[in-house]
Amino acid sequence: MPSSPTSVLVVGATGGIGRRVVAAAQRHGLDVRALVRDPARAERLLPGADLVPGDLEKPDTLHPAVSGVDAIVFTHGGNGSPDAARRIDYGGVAAVLHALDGRTPRLALMTSIGVSRRGAYGGSTGQLLDWKRRSERLVRASGAPYTIVRPGWFDAVGAGDDRLVLEQTDTGNGGIGRDQLAEVLVRSMLTDTAVGRTFELFAEAGPAPTDWSGLFGALTPDRPGALDALGDPATLPPVAEEPPAVQDDLARLAG
Repeated sequence: MPSSPTSVLVVGATGGIGRRVVAAAQRHGLDVRALVRDPARAERLLPGADLVPGDLEKPDTLHPAVSGVDAIVFTHGGNGSPDAARRIDYGGVAAVLHALDGRTPRLALMTSIGVSRRGAYGGSTGQLLDWKRRSERLVRASGAPYTIVRPGWFDAVGAGDDRLVLEQTDTGNGGIGRDQLAEVLVRSMLTDTAVGRTFELFAEAGPAPTDWSGLFGALTPDRPGALDALGDPATLPPVAEEPPAVQDDLARLAG
């Protein structure tokens, strides 16, 4: 199993989840690097982080950000439109993974519940989830040790909802606090039993976890070499039915 990282790059660091991941990683003693488009703006949002300029839509700008880090946490996202999902939600993962040039740091990817429920959501929501699902496939194809977290509805939690529920069927529904999600993303990089797991994340009434190794270890790893998560339906499209650009990205990463 991989050793615990000492340095981490946060992608989407100035967003609502990303800022919390930066803070959580700092609390755990990690050297935090933040990928930002505007360092001057980010300086007040991310005190203490190493701010590295780069743009997910300009792959040539990403090499300094990924150079030398032990781990990467993806918390970025577009504006919810299908085009932004293609360019940023998916495209950002592809660009960062290609910028690694074959290196395999620890990866933690935030996507969403519902990514494997094809047909359950119509219109732009369904297309957004399709692109997030494709980004998951890239991470699994990369050969890097990974954890993929599919959070429930942000902040749909109440006082005392501190017990974390991790599921692997992508059929559940529920909420999760943003701080809870950030802590899970960081803990997943620091806990060997989280490697190779994909799970949905919710919170319910009860105590906060104390045994993180046991929490992640109760999950079943994804099948070695599989592009989809353990509990995903067999009806997901094969690679041959993905858009040509996705097929090319998968081939480059697998090669």
